[in-house]
Amino acid sequence: MCDQPKAATMTSKPNWFTELSDSGTIFGLELTDAGKIHEEQTPFQTLEIYDTTTFGKLMTLDGCTMVTTRDNFVYHEMMAHPVLFSHPAPKRVCIIGGGDCGTLREVLKHPEVESAIQIDIDERVTRVSEMFFPELCESNNDPRATLAFEDGIAWINHAEPGSLDILIVDSTDPVGPGAVLYSEEFFRGCWNALGENGLLVQQSESPLVHAEKIIKPMHDTMRKAGFSDIRLHQFQQVCYPTGWWSCTVAAKSGQVNFARAAAAEQLVFPTRYYNAEIHKGSAALPQFLKELLD
Repeated sequence: MCDQPKAATMTSKPNWFTELSDSGTIFGLELTDAGKIHEEQTPFQTLEIYDTTTFGKLMTLDGCTMVTTRDNFVYHEMMAHPVLFSHPAPKRVCIIGGGDCGTLREVLKHPEVESAIQIDIDERVTRVSEMFFPELCESNNDPRATLAFEDGIAWINHAEPGSLDILIVDSTDPVGPGAVLYSEEFFRGCWNALGENGLLVQQSESPLVHAEKIIKPMHDTMRKAGFSDIRLHQFQQVCYPTGWWSCTVAAKSGQVNFARAAAAEQLVFPTRYYNAEIHKGSAALPQFLKELLD
């Protein structure tokens, strides 16, 4: 996930993929002899797949790292489980974005979920994920799942008021076309689509380099849109700028609570990163974030 549009470049060694970030960091992965194994121009972006020596497959969009085989489970589990275990009865879920389908897979691990619709404008991201990341797409044919390839912002604006329990914005970064996903107008649409106990979660970039420019303004905008309580969860994501990432959970009304802590302590499905201790620990903020966000 790029924090600004940028070009992916190769180092002087031809068997490396590197991504430069305007945060002053660079992320690189050594490639196998196969190197780039897929490239296409979708109607919306350039999609590439690389074969790496230590992180498995790597997907990039417009040169920006999106997902790797090795560490995607951290992001997908943290985008799904903290918010789902914070809702007393999460039955109706909507995912905006998330075309690789990993977040959808985690959502559908919850037996309480009765329906989950994933709305991504670029169908090719999903179809290519089915080819190169089949493990992420194993729940695509779940009878509770609906895959919709359309404009998620327009869908939210036309959603029936109060029709969702959980809204997951598995978005790109707040630049270019993705900037509207961080706007007050969009958050008002999300607030309207959520039910009384509804919760919104959105990826919120790196606490280390984006706290003042992205996270704090995002939280302020959510409050202006009507959300009553906002909590930040942190996690390690090696392939994103700085390796320190976050998601933000916002409550339509009341507080963001660990409503189903007992269920999280006795998980009925497998996870690789998430557990009840991670849920509680990821919400503990370092002092600089506490001072900034409080």
